[in-house]
Amino acid sequence: MRQDTPRAHDDQILAFQTWLRRHRGISERTICRHGRMVMRLLPALGRDPKLYDAGLIRQVVLDEAQRSSRAYLKTMTMALRGYLRYLAVRGLCQPGLDQAIPAVPQWRLSALPRYISTAEVDRVIASCDVTTSRGIRDCAILLLLARLGLRAGDVRDMRLDDINWREEALRVRGKGRREIRLPLPQAAGDAIIDYLREARPDAACEQIFLRTVAPHQPLASSSVSSIVRLALERAGIDEAPSRGANLLRHSAATAMLLAGATLDTIGTVLRHRSVDTTAHYAKVDVNMLLQIAQPWPGSASC
Repeated sequence: MRQDTPRAHDDQILAFQTWLRRHRGISERTICRHGRMVMRLLPALGRDPKLYDAGLIRQVVLDEAQRSSRAYLKTMTMALRGYLRYLAVRGLCQPGLDQAIPAVPQWRLSALPRYISTAEVDRVIASCDVTTSRGIRDCAILLLLARLGLRAGDVRDMRLDDINWREEALRVRGKGRREIRLPLPQAAGDAIIDYLREARPDAACEQIFLRTVAPHQPLASSSVSSIVRLALERAGIDEAPSRGANLLRHSAATAMLLAGATLDTIGTVLRHRSVDTTAHYAKVDVNMLLQIAQPWPGSASC
């Protein structure tokens, strides 16, 4: 049976999670995931960190690579690296063992962004039945995802006091506990007002978006992505490259680029930490790329 938290007797993992919570600034969901991943490795690592050495660390990761996907392995090595650093800080293992973790090959910017056209995004939003409470809520959520490029977690965590109606601004709490103020588009603001006035259940929750059926609890990130998936089905968009909340985030970035926004502007709105992440979207501007593309060697006569 899957466990979201370590068992009570695994004090070291619980202490590791407390350390992450205090010093690393990551979300509770990531903290739980890292704890589970380290728990999975403990039988191979052994329970006594003082016996860990570089050869053992490397072999454990290589063995895990034989039975895990690259995406899982990348996250797992991140969790293990954090765990070894925590142990070293506490004096429970020799320092520097995190350097023994093999790098997981990753080719940045190797794929095209996954997005749908502006017309298709509009169809997705228009698919909501705004005569129902669920439809009013979903329309507001889809507008926030599509117009501001929010993540599912941003929508999940959005609170009533995050909106400054006078200044038409929205406070967004992103990764690493960073906060940013974004302009609230008129359509999205109107949709939120409609939801608060006509559709939001009368529940004592700080979060804005709640379940439509009792108990009226805040939505989960998976629920936000499900809203996108169902809207794609209603809109008849069967060939979407992905079907979660990130699809509308990527579509928003692509639409901004094609409308003439700079990569710096897009990176600011999407709250990217690295310019390389934003540069990923430059590949969708084919006309621009044609102007700078070099001829293939041998394709022209000398």
